Amino acid sequence: MSKREAVLTGLGVLAPVGIDKDTFWNALLEQKSGVGFLNIETADENLRPMGSEVPEFHAKDYVKPRKNIKVMSRDIQLAFVSACLACRDAGLVTEEEGRNVDPDRFGVVFGSDLIGAEIDMQLDTYRAGIETDRTGRGTYNFSRWGTDAMEKIFPLWMLKFLPNMPACQICIGLDARGPSNSITLCRGSSLAAIIEAVRTIETGRADVMIGGGCGNRANQDFQTRAKSYFSVAPRQMDPCRVPRPFDADRCGRVMGEGSGAFVLESREHAEARGAKIYAAVKGFAETNEPAFAGGQWAVSDGSLEPQGGCLPFGAAIRRSMELALKRADLKPADIGLVNPDGLGSAYDDRIEAESIRTVLGDVPVSATKGNFGDLGSGTGAVELAAAVLALETGVIPPTRNHDTTAADCPINVVHGKSQPLKSSAILKMNQTRQGRAFAVVLTK
Repeated sequence: MSKREAVLTGLGVLAPVGIDKDTFWNALLEQKSGVGFLNIETADENLRPMGSEVPEFHAKDYVKPRKNIKVMSRDIQLAFVSACLACRDAGLVTEEEGRNVDPDRFGVVFGSDLIGAEIDMQLDTYRAGIETDRTGRGTYNFSRWGTDAMEKIFPLWMLKFLPNMPACQICIGLDARGPSNSITLCRGSSLAAIIEAVRTIETGRADVMIGGGCGNRANQDFQTRAKSYFSVAPRQMDPCRVPRPFDADRCGRVMGEGSGAFVLESREHAEARGAKIYAAVKGFAETNEPAFAGGQWAVSDGSLEPQGGCLPFGAAIRRSMELALKRADLKPADIGLVNPDGLGSAYDDRIEAESIRTVLGDVPVSATKGNFGDLGSGTGAVELAAAVLALETGVIPPTRNHDTTAADCPINVVHGKSQPLKSSAILKMNQTRQGRAFAVVLTK
């Protein structure tokens, strides 16, 4: 049986620079920043971490019944609303009256992070075990944990923090009864989810799929561990000046939150209902290499780099692009834009830039993390929305916070101002520090 073609008919985006596609796109063209100091309480106000948060976001406008919000963490809320926005954009009716998709042929694959704890939600639980002596000194009585403390825990608290719940809540809310899955692969989660959604359509197991991802690394739980696990930009930097993808003065990443969702359909289904088609998914690939064999990550000039025993990283990145192009039956010269990972950290940017140059040559590169940073598992979907809108409008947005291309990043970074897209094919890529690489090719 021949494979069916998957097309993209709707997108929903919730990003630190915009909560609808038009605002989001204009912010990229105008080089606006969504980075600032996070709304996190600290003992010293001057020690608040930098990051990016989605502004003016109200889940209650979309979640029905509203009581369901009680079992939705911030990540899940972002995922659910982005999926609703994507359906609205696609003209997809998911309720019984006027429904234009068969619920049994409608599925969801969504990427998510390990969801960080909401510390304020557990305060009463923790406090229940604290005992104070006559001097006012407090100690913790662990014997009270199973009695007094447990009584304070919200009975359904775990449903807020399971990484499969974004996909579950979308399925429930949209009455999608077809194939469903959840993927947790850090920054690769979104593209991995979209690739699986496309495969599901190609093999005839569904007519319509929601694919995308959500992430919330602005969460206080993530922020307390960020400096140890990630190469983050110095706190003393002006938030509007970071991150700096592929720039000579790049100094580390910035963590944030966001979500992106897409309606993917078989071409036959989309055309039968008269849907607008943004793009066709022509090629994709997911590859891996043992990039962390017997070594360790160490801090070097503000950036985490592999030290000792690590195999050269980059083979998986190059192979993912080559395989995606082969599947799409395209040549490197056919690609008019690459939307890369572009973290803004020394090691990652160098390896990615070298890989792009090797496979695609002098292709224009536009890195959107300069506007909002690393959104964890939501990164790929939000960035793919930017790439899709570039394909639709024929305009490549400039890379914010990129002034001078670094000598060790030999690529053609679009910066300063936007420029016309001279081809009808684009490539989106993301990677993880564990050696996984993902690439997706779209054509107009």
